[in-house]
Amino acid sequence: MATIPDPHLAMVRPVTPRTPQGCEECLREGSPWVHLRLCLTCGHVGCCDSSPNRHARRHAGTDGHPVVRSFQPGEHWRWCFVHEALV
Repeated sequence: MATIPDPHLAMVRPVTPRTPQGCEECLREGSPWVHLRLCLTCGHVGCCDSSPNRHARRHAGTDGHPVVRSFQPGEHWRWCFVHEALV
């Protein structure tokens, strides 16, 4: 049985991380983070759901950019916040 690709993958673009040194909002607020996620639509770098502020998820909801990839060295997976699934 073939799987249907996530329709949100159409939003993926070549991006440059806007704040490669860390979570954009946490850097501005002075907040800690656990892991980082890169928005594959605009290059926003946000903190993961294990971080206190969950900025990657917040960005996905407010900006409508649901697909991220891990921004951790050596990790190459992508996640869709709408479908709560790896893509």
